[in-house]
Amino acid sequence: MPSIELGDSIPPNTAHAVSVSLPTWESNIGYEEGQEWVVGTMVTGYPRFFIHKSIQAFGRDIIAKYGTAEQQAMLFPTRKTANRCLDFIRDKAPQSALASLDVIHLVLDPAKKTPESLQSATPSISAVLCSAEAYPFAKQYWQHSGDGVSSRRAEFCHGLFKENLLVPADYASSPRPVQQKLCRGPKRYRRTASIDDTSNVSNGTQQHQQYPVKLTDDDQTDTLETSRFLEERYGRNLDLSLVPNAKSAIRRRIAGVLTENIDLKSITTFPTMDSNARGISNFKEDDIYLVPCGMNAIFTTHQALLKAREPRKSINFGFPYVDTLKILQKFGPGAIFYGRGSSEDLDDLESRLQSGERFLGLFCEFPGNPLLSCPDLVRIRRLADTYDFAVVVDETVGTFVNVNVLPYADVVVSSLTKIFSGDCNVMGGSMILNPNSRYYPSLKSVMTAEFEDTYWAEDVIFMERNSRDFRSRIDRVNANAEAICEVLIAHPLVTKVYYPKYNESRPNYEVCKLPNGGYGGLLSCTLKTKAHAMAFYDALETAKGPSLGTNFTLTSPYVVLAHYQELDWAASYGVNPDLLRISVGLEDDLTSIFARALKAAETVQVTE
Repeated sequence: MPSIELGDSIPPNTAHAVSVSLPTWESNIGYEEGQEWVVGTMVTGYPRFFIHKSIQAFGRDIIAKYGTAEQQAMLFPTRKTANRCLDFIRDKAPQSALASLDVIHLVLDPAKKTPESLQSATPSISAVLCSAEAYPFAKQYWQHSGDGVSSRRAEFCHGLFKENLLVPADYASSPRPVQQKLCRGPKRYRRTASIDDTSNVSNGTQQHQQYPVKLTDDDQTDTLETSRFLEERYGRNLDLSLVPNAKSAIRRRIAGVLTENIDLKSITTFPTMDSNARGISNFKEDDIYLVPCGMNAIFTTHQALLKAREPRKSINFGFPYVDTLKILQKFGPGAIFYGRGSSEDLDDLESRLQSGERFLGLFCEFPGNPLLSCPDLVRIRRLADTYDFAVVVDETVGTFVNVNVLPYADVVVSSLTKIFSGDCNVMGGSMILNPNSRYYPSLKSVMTAEFEDTYWAEDVIFMERNSRDFRSRIDRVNANAEAICEVLIAHPLVTKVYYPKYNESRPNYEVCKLPNGGYGGLLSCTLKTKAHAMAFYDALETAKGPSLGTNFTLTSPYVVLAHYQELDWAASYGVNPDLLRISVGLEDDLTSIFARALKAAETVQVTE
């Protein structure tokens, strides 16, 4: 990939990109410290950390119309998600921050003629309005939960808002005139408003009477033109007819039964859902849930377990992606943390269990990020069955093409944003309920009652298209990753390569590895000194920024980005602060690219 300027989107010129270019080590430091020379150039960022500019713009307009100058807005797709954010702020923020806390729910104005295709999209927005003091807590909720509005939804709904088609829900549900014309759109669509109500005062109360208005030919023509205008502006940009089939295609790819391209217009071309898919009997398509992002899959699973079982502490096993631990700690009774995920950690857990401690569930990654170690799922499953706790496995890094963890898990979660999509331009997540789990009946009951599908239609369409060649890409990525590992392992400046094939936990990986599976497209490495790591990173001719699982190679000083304020804490669990994480892509001749970067590192003069 050509060099990408600091702050530009990755991929370049991509409106809804999932990564941002941080091409030097110092630019990563500058980002973490909020230095203007970095953050001032950023056109975007990773969506759960950087609020997309289209979302920011919509929030400002909502505040301008319905809020006050002292308030800020955090946007969510539904009333339910916004209310969860409100509850979080009230629980975590100081009393002084709650004074101007409010929420506004925007829905389509039912008094205005809108196409059915637009109505079926349910383009709602719920905005949490809060003070500057409360805003960091709203941002925490946004980041941890993954409940926030997607940039495509915000962009689409902002257009409706500007056309006065989104109105507060309490306004939309109050008595309204029968006939109300749009006052936006091309001039030829504008008409003088019809007289459709009168007001009388009786006993001091204003009474609204509605009178039927007979439409003239001009009025009828105007209504049809208005509807056509909206259909052209919004309906065609959001073709919803294919969304249900697109969701089904995504689910069946995740189940492993859809491996080829299909015609979304014909559900009859879909392969039947094999009841033994993923090595599990009784597996059904509706056991797979699609959510807006991978972290939301973890959040939703944890919330479901808290409702399906007696609320207890959870176990975070192995060094996790940063927000997984935060979810377990901040939402519910808390968590215990085994940061190394070792057999000794399992010994300690077993001792606790034998002494009578009980837990809600154990959450782990397979493999972990960024050390690529793999927990002993066989032993974990045995302990879970004996001591009654759920097992939740994040398979994002391993992918279901390489490994099958479902037989050992009660729930499997994944970030579809990563290699399942590959194009780095759409977010998504999934959670799978194991139908043979002892918790399946209670979890299924909770999901049936509580689950809210907030995955925006445009994001669904992009995800389905991107994922059509998922399996073939995995094979290429596996091969490229192994080739890069060989180059790194052979070089004297490289002190450690972290990859499932070479880690001590490889036997645990092999238990779940599929016959034709590889070892994945993610690896990490450390060099002799920080100076060597910096020179290597700065010279590396790949895209450089947050995220992973892209079709192009993407490198980052991961610990700096994810744990800058807690580097010593990370180091206490064996995570080197100068570690480099490499998400391997589909490019040719990657070995030469890495060899050149190592050559640059060789020029570093280190004083003894």
